Amino acid sequence: MSAPHWLRFPAGFLWGTATAPTQVEGHIENEWTGFTAQDGSNCRVACDHYHRYPEDIQWMQQLGTNAYRFGIEWSRLQSAPFAPLNPLELARYVDQIERLLAAGITPMVVLHHFSNPPWINATGGWTNPATIAAYVDYVHRLVTALRGKVFLWNTFNEPDTYACVAYLLGGFPPHHKWQLGKFRRVINHMARAHAQASRVIRREGQVAGHKVEVGIAKNWTFFHAYKPYSPWDRLTAYACHYTFNKFVLDAFLGRWRRRASTFIGLNYYGRVRFHHFAAMIPASGTPVRRLRDFGFVCDDMVERYPEGMGKILTYLHRKFRLPIYITEHGAASHDENFRELDLRKNLTALHGAISAGVDVRGFFYWSLLDNFEWQFGYTKKFGLLAVDFSDAKLPRTPKPLAKVYAGICRKNGFLQTEPG
Repeated sequence: MSAPHWLRFPAGFLWGTATAPTQVEGHIENEWTGFTAQDGSNCRVACDHYHRYPEDIQWMQQLGTNAYRFGIEWSRLQSAPFAPLNPLELARYVDQIERLLAAGITPMVVLHHFSNPPWINATGGWTNPATIAAYVDYVHRLVTALRGKVFLWNTFNEPDTYACVAYLLGGFPPHHKWQLGKFRRVINHMARAHAQASRVIRREGQVAGHKVEVGIAKNWTFFHAYKPYSPWDRLTAYACHYTFNKFVLDAFLGRWRRRASTFIGLNYYGRVRFHHFAAMIPASGTPVRRLRDFGFVCDDMVERYPEGMGKILTYLHRKFRLPIYITEHGAASHDENFRELDLRKNLTALHGAISAGVDVRGFFYWSLLDNFEWQFGYTKKFGLLAVDFSDAKLPRTPKPLAKVYAGICRKNGFLQTEPG
């Protein structure tokens, strides 16, 4: 074991948390409102962040964070294509942002996080090219309304995940399966919308003395064969890598479209290994105990792969030469010791990449709160704060990892006690 030493991060580094409207706000009208998750739950109340954001901002202050990545729900603000923004709902988001700024917390706003207004879904959602113009109009109106308050914008969160689970795996509405053509159409339409929205954001959101930044948040998963000599599992892994990583990156950042982003958002959790064509991860139904027998280290969702953090950061830096934010990283587990070790290992890899010259400017832990984890409901516990969903008051309680993360945020680093 190496001697303990401090890993310090660059001055001005953003330490934040992240949430999504459908997962935490409640009282929402989109395609998830009538959805029933695998545990029989729904998102109709969720964490009631819609009413409780002032309290949750106080929790952010107690955690010592200086940034917050959150979504603004499109369906709240526009009742029809090209309609004016709902003034009451806009005022609520403005109040939330102003409270964040008063607390010294930098907002990063996500414009699309897996949900759409009902009137978009009624016309085919993102398979319909008409959605592009409607989205860009919404972005124009919102950015104009928030000029001078928000300077970090995510146009899309994990377009790869959204298109995959909605049109290939069937876990998200509209529950289509193996519609590869629709998957590709959604990605291409979102990429076109990103390019157009980026121009609007940088034009309309600019104020003197402040640079407006815009990018997507790309989920990166490593796909490997469990047995490297298995040709079919290698082929499966390559097909997944090509479809969900290479194709999506090329659509959003290839050639001239690279100019549409001023940064890259990276959501990184781990990897998927295939064994006899099966994805060996808990999210696909393989029990954690069985995976442990294979030598896999998993949370309740995927295999953990901390060394991959450095690998993907180095790759993105060399290929695109853009600043990077870790827009999501976290672990779903009831084992807080496991979560702490996972965090430290991934932050060690992150620090190593920064030391090697990769321009990483912030880290957002997923998630602030235990929340509605889409098709899984409330069974996946990602939060720094536990939420008691059996209590109508939805009390928040800090978990042990919250104290650990607060120390890292306040000190802008941590004491490494294990070899990297």
